[in-house]
Amino acid sequence: MATLLLTLFIPLAGSLLLLFFKKDNIQAIKYTALGISLFTFLISLFLFFSFDSANPGFQFVVEMVWIQAFDAGFRVGVDGMSMLLVMLTTFITPIAILSSFGSIEKRHKEYYVMILLLQFAMTGVFVALDLFLFYIFWEIILIPMYFIIGIWGGKDKLYAAIKFFLFTVVGSLFMLVAVVYLGYYVGSEILQMESGFTSNFLIIKDLGSAIPYDVQKWLFWGFALSFLIKVPIFPLHTWLPDAHTEAPTPGSVILAGVLLKMGTYGLIRFNLEMFPQASMSFASIISVFAVIGIIYGALVAMVQTDVKRLVAYSSVSHLGFVVLGIFSMTVEGIQGAVIQMVNHGLSTGMLFLCVGVLYERRHTREISEYGGIARVMPNFTVFFAIAMLASVGLPGLNGFVGEYLTLIGAFKSPILNSYWYTIIGTTGVIFAAVYLLWMFQRVMFGTNDNPKNYNLKDMNKREWTMMVPIVIFIVWIGVYPSTFLKISENSTRLLVNKIELLKFGKSTYELPGYENPAEKQETE
Repeated sequence: MATLLLTLFIPLAGSLLLLFFKKDNIQAIKYTALGISLFTFLISLFLFFSFDSANPGFQFVVEMVWIQAFDAGFRVGVDGMSMLLVMLTTFITPIAILSSFGSIEKRHKEYYVMILLLQFAMTGVFVALDLFLFYIFWEIILIPMYFIIGIWGGKDKLYAAIKFFLFTVVGSLFMLVAVVYLGYYVGSEILQMESGFTSNFLIIKDLGSAIPYDVQKWLFWGFALSFLIKVPIFPLHTWLPDAHTEAPTPGSVILAGVLLKMGTYGLIRFNLEMFPQASMSFASIISVFAVIGIIYGALVAMVQTDVKRLVAYSSVSHLGFVVLGIFSMTVEGIQGAVIQMVNHGLSTGMLFLCVGVLYERRHTREISEYGGIARVMPNFTVFFAIAMLASVGLPGLNGFVGEYLTLIGAFKSPILNSYWYTIIGTTGVIFAAVYLLWMFQRVMFGTNDNPKNYNLKDMNKREWTMMVPIVIFIVWIGVYPSTFLKISENSTRLLVNKIELLKFGKSTYELPGYENPAEKQETE
């Protein structure tokens, strides 16, 4: 319990601590921020190894009354799915801070305060078990991310920051209306509480299926629109390429590594848990847009001339697999979606780091400016190749595991009940190989005939330190994914079990030591 609170609050305490540093003491600010994020990662490792993967429910739960009149509380905890995303957050943040050492050149104090504040809010989103608390963490993220893009971004940074802000705020408003109405409906109509309102997720998730479908469908879209914008799914994706292109390298790493996962996590945690009947009803529609996003993102990535923009559009394509896996509503699909969230954070985060390494040396991301640099940067080429092949989904690397499971889940899904989602979605894997290998060939191989590339320096110690830990996890998940899949397996089975009971009256997924209330009643 204390470990979870430490993982959540150490970054906040760190950001407050940095406020007392003198702004010209840059080295102390940088290394203090790095030290705090590394310490948080070590604490989260203790949390990870203390987690009981056999228990499908929430663990390390903390509940404290906050606003009694509205039954709003400080309620936090983790299950198998959120545990992996908390670890992803604490792992990516120190790497992003380390990459900042080479790319942030002004207002260091404010920047590192924002990064640690961002880590606090991202962790809060993944551990919140109260709708009000979740909404507050969701909104806090807007502030540091807006400033990171708007102050430390590229030449069109203000345009990208405002676009990111507006898209997210509009989505948040839908969610706020849904949170208020849901809290009122459950509190007054179902539970008939004295307060007439509750935002306790632990109660609402068990009563969601009791909400009439006519009410449930509107609440479903209130949450879903906010999450689908954040994913982002086609056609709500237009803020992402601009945000990625204009954000500084660490901003892009955090955006791809963690921030986008908040949307996909929300779809599982809130839409599937609280509105199972509506989720089944709209699964086909959302899956169609997921598949369109897979193909559209890949095709647009093919014609990009900017490496960073190409990687940004590849995210639209890759996250389509995650959404497809979620709405397959099978254990394989959701397990694939969860591990693919982690995979995308690692491989795409590393691709953005590689783009940042190039940009720090040449201050351009145009593919036509490069060619043949493998001869002068052989070590960098190897790391770039690993990140690229992981994104392509090469067997033995992490991307293969996630995409394979999501496609299998969609193939055997009784909810989607069509093979076409898998057949069309699989072409996205082929397209990914085409645009990523083509980009890699144009940047790394061929003739090095640009004089500005003749003397490019290979990777330094800081860049080795950033890349090596990511490669370890890319290979680890690719070779032995069970280490991570078993963490979320029982939580996923519990969710699918609930959905199948509602849909078919009987579930094909059983949990050791867990007896379905409906089946128990039938037996009696």
